[in-house]
Amino acid sequence: MSRINPVPSIEEAITAATGRPFKPTSSRRIGGGDINEAICLEGDGQRVFVKRNLADRLPMFAAEVDGLNALGDTGCIRVPRAIAHGVDTDGAWLALEFIEMRGSPSAAGARFGEQLAALHAIPGAHFGWPRDNFIGTTPQPNLLADEWISFLREQRLGFQLRLAANNGAPHTLIHRGEQLLEVLPQFFTTYHPFPSLLHGDLWGGNWGVDETGMPVLFDPAVYRGDREADIAMSELFGGFGADFYAAYRAALPLDPGYGTRRTLYNLYHLLNHFNLFGGGYASQALHGIDSLLAELR
Repeated sequence: MSRINPVPSIEEAITAATGRPFKPTSSRRIGGGDINEAICLEGDGQRVFVKRNLADRLPMFAAEVDGLNALGDTGCIRVPRAIAHGVDTDGAWLALEFIEMRGSPSAAGARFGEQLAALHAIPGAHFGWPRDNFIGTTPQPNLLADEWISFLREQRLGFQLRLAANNGAPHTLIHRGEQLLEVLPQFFTTYHPFPSLLHGDLWGGNWGVDETGMPVLFDPAVYRGDREADIAMSELFGGFGADFYAAYRAALPLDPGYGTRRTLYNLYHLLNHFNLFGGGYASQALHGIDSLLAELR
């Protein structure tokens, strides 16, 4: 866990980080998120996007900075530049470059597909990530691994199943989930993914288009894994058009077995949604498990 270091004020920290005096004269709340309070601070010809949360959420902001830096360093897709983060008497905060989102996602879909394919095409040495981070507010373990199936079993599906058991998930869900973990290799008999840098939480609410028409990616939960996991989540809740998928597949074709593994990868997110919100996500997860097990009969 990151150490919590108080700072005199957000304004002073931004000034120190940018080397340019920052004295906001106005602030306005920004909607769209369900985890953090979001505001835009404006003054001295500058605008800064600030997220706020409780002080113990600082590690979540530190992990977000790490993910944004990793994605930005590839040069494949635009991400907000992280300016500073810390904690004060009102809690934890994260200051990012403010990007005006005014472009049309439908018009930028093909470009985004091409850019995401370029990101996924960069091979890494290991699955996982040098640090643990978060998927939503749920801890996401990322212990480096040489083999994808064991990483998926232990640090993704198995981890979420254990949380679900602790959160009162139906016994049938846990039992069938454990059965699925035992047969994971059967979904990879002819498919051997390499470690791609993933956004990790690629749903429609985590990308937009700036004023110039360029795609912008934010709120990452990065790790190196099978690129199919990002594409699968993009299909879970919608928000991506046909041009996006056509451009991605043209640049980086998907394996024929993706249609089945899509259910496998989205099981991670359905279990996480159950662990965060409860409700009907348990039945959706069980339905996915049953359909996967049925594929093997």
